[in-house]
Amino acid sequence: MMLGAQLRRLRESCGVTREGAGWEIRASESKISRMELGRVGFKERDVADLLTLYGITDPQERDALLHLARDANSPGWWHRYGDVLPSWFQAYLGLEAAAALIRTYELQFVPGLLQTEEYARAVVLLGHSRAEPAEIDRRVTLRMRRQQVLHREDPPQLWAVVDEAALRRPIGGPTVMRQQVSALIEATRLPNVRLQVVPFAAGGHAAAGGAFSILRFGDQELPDVVYIEQLTSALYLDKREDLEFYALAMERLCVEAEPPERTPEILGRILADLPSG
Repeated sequence: MMLGAQLRRLRESCGVTREGAGWEIRASESKISRMELGRVGFKERDVADLLTLYGITDPQERDALLHLARDANSPGWWHRYGDVLPSWFQAYLGLEAAAALIRTYELQFVPGLLQTEEYARAVVLLGHSRAEPAEIDRRVTLRMRRQQVLHREDPPQLWAVVDEAALRRPIGGPTVMRQQVSALIEATRLPNVRLQVVPFAAGGHAAAGGAFSILRFGDQELPDVVYIEQLTSALYLDKREDLEFYALAMERLCVEAEPPERTPEILGRILADLPSG
């Protein structure tokens, strides 16, 4: 996506049409469109030919973009889990790894990036109750591996808004929930994590219809992406009107939720209400 956005910007700045760019690399206009949206792989030679067409002759600039092309074709760590990972979710993991800001709203579960291992196992079992133990283990390991994005050298900012119902629903039983709520209290101390709770007292609110995430990237040329997960597929929205609608819903959620500084207190009350065993 980052490379595609750069190529689109370069093409437009020199007045080349998608059809003209496609002719240069012996491809169709639709392939250029897919390349610019980051929805198809890149051949390094094609990228080099396009850079020449767009008048990019500076060796450093060319090398940087060709390096990006090589990176774009490198398989992500999640490809090792292809046996338990649906293709429609692989795209999200790539976006999550590239994001500078992840804003997410959860109605039913604790956000995946903040789940404990036992809570994650209980959630996985809800959807895969007939799976073999080895498969369950791989699905849980995949979820735990995802969380490393929050602890890398240059981590994204995670801004999560969670409905109180998700925190009081006893997924996995009282012991698992006590561990999970305690882990959330710890997570609020991370400098790149902001967590808000929408209390029951808020009544109906802007996004009662379902969970969603908005991902923002460091390159300003890239549009935000809204991700909405379904049972057997997912939606990826990047049209301006969709982005504006979900961004407004997220802003309203953040206003209706308790402020972040009150989150540890709220989580402490929920923890106190949980049975001890």
